[in-house]
Amino acid sequence: MLRIAVPNKGSLSGPAGEMLHEAGYRQRRESKELRIVDPVNEVEFFYLRPRDIAIYVSSGKLDIGITGRDLLIDSGAEAEEILPLGFARSTFRFAAKPGTANGVEDLKGRTVATSYEGIVAGHLADHGIEASVVHLDGAVETAIELGVAEVIADVVETGTSLRNAGLEVFGEPIMKSEAVVIRRTGADADEPKVQQFLRRLQGVLVARTYVMMDYDCRVEQLEKAVALTPGLESPTVSPLHNEGWVAVRAMVPAKEAQRIMDDLYDIGARAILTTAIHACRL
Repeated sequence: MLRIAVPNKGSLSGPAGEMLHEAGYRQRRESKELRIVDPVNEVEFFYLRPRDIAIYVSSGKLDIGITGRDLLIDSGAEAEEILPLGFARSTFRFAAKPGTANGVEDLKGRTVATSYEGIVAGHLADHGIEASVVHLDGAVETAIELGVAEVIADVVETGTSLRNAGLEVFGEPIMKSEAVVIRRTGADADEPKVQQFLRRLQGVLVARTYVMMDYDCRVEQLEKAVALTPGLESPTVSPLHNEGWVAVRAMVPAKEAQRIMDDLYDIGARAILTTAIHACRL
């Protein structure tokens, strides 16, 4: 039975549970449940603190887990990312009082406060910068005002909280994070149950990203039409009863569907009148 670690709370928990449900797996009904078994799919889920998941997976006690890329790297655990999941995205940046620094090279000899000392220490080491890293749990914006540090490193979304604290970001992003599936470093990549799990999640990702588009076009415009809708591998083309016309079905990115319909109309395809867009589950 495949043993999988799932976040039990925080921004990773809800979306992870939704994705697993869409992938056909049984999920817990109450937040107090710490372990459930899905006998139909031969999977056992363990609901753990997001920060601990990489440690459990690296120990080999659990086969795979869902956590944040940031938490994986920060843990220093012997685990590796095998599939990005596209939710819980965040960006880590340095921030300080305006005029304090312009880039990571300006941090030499300074003190940086963060909740992710593993990430920050590694980033500084990669750039050959010697600086002190102070660990704080949350609300690192106040570290500068209280004199604990000269610079902070934290997740930046809109930047509003930083501006309210009189701070501004500087330099290049430290890293970009999102939810990921992880496994123990060196574990068997071809284990059938793991591959089945990954295929299901990939199917959910495709279904969330793409839509199915149907349209009719003249045979002489087919090459141009197919260039606009290449699909994931290749579109399906079928002859229509009316001579000289074909029906085309292809997967297209959901965000670009309306623009593609306009482009098809420009080459004479009957996109507006006959195009249907359907949600697709693989």
